[in-house]
Amino acid sequence: MLAARALAEFADRVVVVERDALPEGPAPRKGLPQARHAHMLWSGGVRAVEELLPGLTEALKAAGGRRHPVTTGVVALSAQGWFRRWPESHHVLLAGRDLLDATIRARVLADERIELLDAAEALGLTGTAAAVTGVRIRARDGAERTLPAGLVIDATGRGSRAPHWLAGLGLPAPECREIDPGVVYASRLFLAPEAAREEFPVVNLQSDPRGDGPGRSGFLLPIENGRWIATLAGTRGGEPSAANEDFIPFAREKLRHPLLGELLERAEPLSDVSVTRSTVNRRHFYERMPAWPENFAVLGDALAVFNPVYGHGLAAAAQSAVRLRAVLRRHGWGAPGLARRVQRAAARPVRAAWDLALGQDVFYPGAAASGPTVRDRLLSAYVDRLMRTATGNGRIARRVTDVTSLERGAQVLLTPSVLVAAALGPLRPPLAGPPLTAEEQKAAGVL
Repeated sequence: MLAARALAEFADRVVVVERDALPEGPAPRKGLPQARHAHMLWSGGVRAVEELLPGLTEALKAAGGRRHPVTTGVVALSAQGWFRRWPESHHVLLAGRDLLDATIRARVLADERIELLDAAEALGLTGTAAAVTGVRIRARDGAERTLPAGLVIDATGRGSRAPHWLAGLGLPAPECREIDPGVVYASRLFLAPEAAREEFPVVNLQSDPRGDGPGRSGFLLPIENGRWIATLAGTRGGEPSAANEDFIPFAREKLRHPLLGELLERAEPLSDVSVTRSTVNRRHFYERMPAWPENFAVLGDALAVFNPVYGHGLAAAAQSAVRLRAVLRRHGWGAPGLARRVQRAAARPVRAAWDLALGQDVFYPGAAASGPTVRDRLLSAYVDRLMRTATGNGRIARRVTDVTSLERGAQVLLTPSVLVAAALGPLRPPLAGPPLTAEEQKAAGVL
């Protein structure tokens, strides 16, 4: 939808080919099973969405979503200890994925230049290795036809068949890297205790990739209508169960701290447990291909997917849509080499999210065929030192969230002042426990 919005500035007609029959409002749909898990949009992604759809944040808030301060509103346990809740430096948008999608969809489809062709499937590209001319589709009635286009964007998600489509045009397979930590996710909706329905922090209990045994983590996000969505995760040998009766015991007994389980014990379950195993990190390096056809580009999860625990997929995709628009503005519709420029521009926000995910997940047993590289180990050692410093140094915590929010590139973590701070370590002693306020503890019933 964001790619369609970006294109509408330059084309009289933009057609969105969508395999699902889309609901009118916020409701589940077959092609988005991950919507049953926790989602958040980091401020780097929020700014990108606002560039394309001004006022989206207010529209989402009016529908019940939340603008949540970081790190003020976050209770987080990292591998290096509890983070302090520093004054706000960034923010996230919190809402159920169905609500987020419906709010964006309504704004995009209100543009008369954008046409929705739902319950239709993209089957392949038409054209040659030199230039794509359109896409073959199977429509709602089962009939196949060709949709000619001056530019085709593949935003079909994890199931993208772009490598196969390009091979059909005579192009070589793109370079691809996968890091699979073997994470299984289990999520459940809860009604928060009444006193905690208006304001409550995000709770994030992270795993330690270099600890003994499997990595287990969990997080809780306050979303619309006084609800909490809780997601538990475990790597190979430590996977959460799909059974409702196992959810809270896992949160209380298997994570590095029982806080999440204690909170959920006092909340009312509203759904069964939803489980997914589609958590591999996968990046296609289309920007490195020796030849690239005109009039075709790949964005979003079709370009790169990340372990969902980092919450970067939505933000990176939104930033890529903004880059698409920027390239079109700079070079003009139909300019020679336009599609390759779009592909290279779309890779930039993906690179930052990829490095963040890779720095953790590559250390889980079996995640990569060859194990961590020397670069992976050096980078991870520095990030570990930096994260420990951030537990007791507000300035460094802000620099870290500059990067994790996808607002700034990783180069800000390599300035002389940050390197010195990392060498010195935290300025304050470690916290002994979760930094919940007395009011929050009382509201959640965990005093």
